[in-house]
Formats: sequence, structure tokens, C-alpha cells
Amino acid sequence: MINKMASNLGQFKLNYSDCFNIGSVVSCRTCFQKEIEGEVLAFDSHTKILILKCPATNGRSNLCDVNFINLNTVSDVQVVKEANSVPPPPHSLSVQRLNHRLRNNVDEKKRLISALQSGVSPEGQNLYLTITKTIREVKWDGPDIIVFDEIKIVPPYKLENIIGNADSKAYNHIRKMVEKFMKDAQSAKKELQKTNNNICVSSSNNSSNHSNSCAAPLPQ
Repeated sequence: MINKMASNLGQFKLNYSDCFNIGSVVSCRTCFQKEIEGEVLAFDSHTKILILKCPATNGRSNLCDVNFINLNTVSDVQVVKEANSVPPPPHSLSVQRLNHRLRNNVDEKKRLISALQSGVSPEGQNLYLTITKTIREVKWDGPDIIVFDEIKIVPPYKLENIIGNADSKAYNHIRKMVEKFMKDAQSAKKELQKTNNNICVSSSNNSSNHSNSCAAPLPQ
């Protein structure tokens, strides 16, 4: 298969038999001298694209990084470990589930457009995006944010604008999220004001120094 490729990018030649064994461990050195090593998921001999599964850069063992590598732009390729067994067939895809996800995504985009047309404030948009980072069951109902189909946050999206069962865990969780969002927004606003004030003071000092230098008497 592959033992060693030319180390010079200009002399790099593809001397493999047009394929990599799925499951083999391959190491590549990019034109930026970056080493990428991972398990072969797929290879397209026509486009010379190699797909490697690598350990996740965030360190989480239940995740992985997938790298698409153009072998025309690498300076070195080595097979670290050949696959000794035939890999199992890939899991079948549920077309019904894919279509369901597609419809949900399209519907959510439509609701987002409707919300924006209803005049949702930047605060409302940012709160919505903040909630969706950790909770998937979020959607728009006009200008209102609906969470878990049971909690509603209406404009102007403050703590007193949360509607739902105040005794439920979901309500208290969303309330804490909104409270943290408001505190973070207030802190960011104060930091921005402080930065702007410093810029104004610096500009004022520079203008004063410039004026003083202009008013200085010429040497006799």
C-alpha cells in the first residue's frame, strides 16, 4: 500500500493503489507542516480526498473530529497501521427521521423570520440564541419565545415576562437562564461604557497635548 511519500511538496506523487483500507490509521503532513493522524473513514480516488476520524480537539472521549484532507496538498503520507479486518457495514439511515428533521428545521426558520418581522428586539434574539445553546426544545410564536411547549417568554424578555408553572423545575431553570442572561448583558454594557469613556478621555488628552504643543512659543 503506502510506505513513504516524497517529503517535498513539489515532488509529491501518489503511489498508492488508488485506495486506502477503511479502518487503517494514516498520518499526513499538510503543506503547513501540521501532522494529522486518524482512522480512515473514506477515500475518493478521483478527487484525492481522504477522510480521517481523529480524537476530539476538545478532549471529550465521546466525540471525534472528522478531517477532509486533499492529498494533492500534503507533503507526506504514511500508513501507521493497516486494518486487519473488514469493517462492519455503516448504519442504515432513516429517511423518515431525516425528512422529519428537515421539516422541523424549515418550520423553525419560518418561525424565526415571522418573529423578526414582528419586530423582535436584539435582546429577544440574543436570549433566544442563548437558550438554544443548551436546550433544543425552543421555538418562536410570533414575538414570544416558547420553551418545552410549556414556558413562554414575552417581550421585553425580563424575569417578570416569564409565563408558566412557577413551581416546575423547567420554569425555575429557565428563570435562572434569563437572570444570568440579564446579568451578563448588563456587565457587557458597563464594560462597553467604560471602554468608550477611556477612549474619550484618551482622545481629549491627546487633543489637549496637541493644542499645547501648537501654542508653544517659537525659539528666539
